[in-house]
Amino acid sequence: MTADPLEGLDEQQREAARALRGPVCVLAGAGTGKTRVITRRIAHGVDTGAYSPQRVMAVTFTAKAAGEMRGRLRALGVTGVSARTFHAAALAQVNFFWPTLAGDQAPTIIDNKVRMIAHAADGVGLSPDTATLRDVAGEIEWRKVTMRSIDQYAADRPGGIGRLNVDQVVALQRAYEKLKDERRQMDFEDVLLTCAGMIEAEPRVAAAVREQYRHFTVDEFQDVSPLQNRLLELWLGDRRDLCVVGDASQTIYSFTGADSRYLLEFDRTYEDARVVRLERNYRSTAAVLAVANDLMRGRAGALELVAAATEESPVPTVRAFDDEETEAAGVAASIATAVRGGADPRSIAVLYRSHAQSAVLLSALAKQSIAATVLGGRKFFDQPEVRQAIMALRAASVAPVETGFLATVRDVLRSVGLTDEPPAAGGALRDAWEARAALLRLAEEAPEGTTLRAFTDDLQARAKDQHEPATRTVTLATLHAAKGLEWDHVYLIGVSEGLLPISYATTFEAVDEERRLAYVGVTRAARTLSVSWSRGRGRSERSPSRFLREIGSGSLRSADAFARPAGASRRAGAANASPGRSDR
Repeated sequence: MTADPLEGLDEQQREAARALRGPVCVLAGAGTGKTRVITRRIAHGVDTGAYSPQRVMAVTFTAKAAGEMRGRLRALGVTGVSARTFHAAALAQVNFFWPTLAGDQAPTIIDNKVRMIAHAADGVGLSPDTATLRDVAGEIEWRKVTMRSIDQYAADRPGGIGRLNVDQVVALQRAYEKLKDERRQMDFEDVLLTCAGMIEAEPRVAAAVREQYRHFTVDEFQDVSPLQNRLLELWLGDRRDLCVVGDASQTIYSFTGADSRYLLEFDRTYEDARVVRLERNYRSTAAVLAVANDLMRGRAGALELVAAATEESPVPTVRAFDDEETEAAGVAASIATAVRGGADPRSIAVLYRSHAQSAVLLSALAKQSIAATVLGGRKFFDQPEVRQAIMALRAASVAPVETGFLATVRDVLRSVGLTDEPPAAGGALRDAWEARAALLRLAEEAPEGTTLRAFTDDLQARAKDQHEPATRTVTLATLHAAKGLEWDHVYLIGVSEGLLPISYATTFEAVDEERRLAYVGVTRAARTLSVSWSRGRGRSERSPSRFLREIGSGSLRSADAFARPAGASRRAGAANASPGRSDR
């Protein structure tokens, strides 16, 4: 260990990092440094001898987050910790124990659940469309992570899916399970169920797992499902060395089975639990946090975020547009002005509720010659031009180098298509150019003395950990995809009834989830936040979101957002929607 892991932590972060023995619950608001606290806590435990790295399991929800955790631990001098997703940890255990228990290799994992459901549908004489097949897949996942049998599912979800009635849905699910068993395959949910079943039924498996792992940390605990929580209980056994970290205000996956009650009721489950609240925000300005706090005030488990920085910042704005096209054009024009004024495109994001909102934005940005990347598309290291460039760099690394490291990287990238000036914004050519340019920037940022071989090794490690470089483009992302990320400048669009909250959110619980989505969007902004909505026309006419009214005029500055355009009587409703706190 090269330095004190607790160095640089604030008082609350230090308190959490020093709490080495569980049960510990860290309520960590957006931007409060939870990943830093998790990794420093583990490093402090190793440094003091309280933990053996090989006995620590740190669980999170995405491979990218697990990779970041491993990278931070390596930087702190800690290796050997098992930092994985629930599924990766469970799959490793299933593959290890299955041959001993069953005498053969574990079943393979389905690579396409929707395709197998389609095959199962053929077997029972059903022909649902692709959208229905996807919905059935989602229902199967929900049924399993909430630990329901098919019969229990039928009782709890009697409405059917699309044109399929509940009896047909049940028949299709049974056919899917039968086909899967015949092919000796498992889906991702089966991995968790199988791992839990092994530990529960086989004492020797339980003993081996509990001997291997003594200390558990679970990130994003508000997103744990009943099945994941059950598996965690089985991993723990009768021990209590558990640290959970989460934020109830960022629970946005209830529709997939996530249950924030495990976080909110942690101190009831473990009556002697130590609870630490992290509310000092290191990401956003006070003006942005005022919007976030207004949005969540009075909600269960909500934290009151306080800005660490004290500098003045612009009050977030809210604007109204006639329709989605003019909204996209207005946002694109604002972004173009910011970029011409020196803003880095990588520091700008446009966030929205639905993927369908991205198409008009891409078009509007292209007209302003602004390149954009849609988050959730093809992964950076999966792009063919990136693979080609890395192969070329790898080949160059085994040949005698006559020029310097950076000059060699630049020459190799030019040989595969990098030019001094980018092509026009929009399209595959610009995307390819941006990807190659991102590789060059990584080389430019490499430590002095880096060799070409070390650089290509680092690229391969990045690809494995999904540690992708930022291309010099504006980011477009759904609110779900944006969780865990941050940008200096955020445009939150489509904040109208029917979009945010989405039209099918009709219950209090569903609307509250939409509120948390809006909160996630707001708290992605570090310096400036611009909110907008469009009125639409005809059947698509919309009113401003109820969330705008609840935030209040003290936190959002109206930029013609609720003004009634001259001669536009059809918008009279919007004129009365001036910001102001509504009854809760």
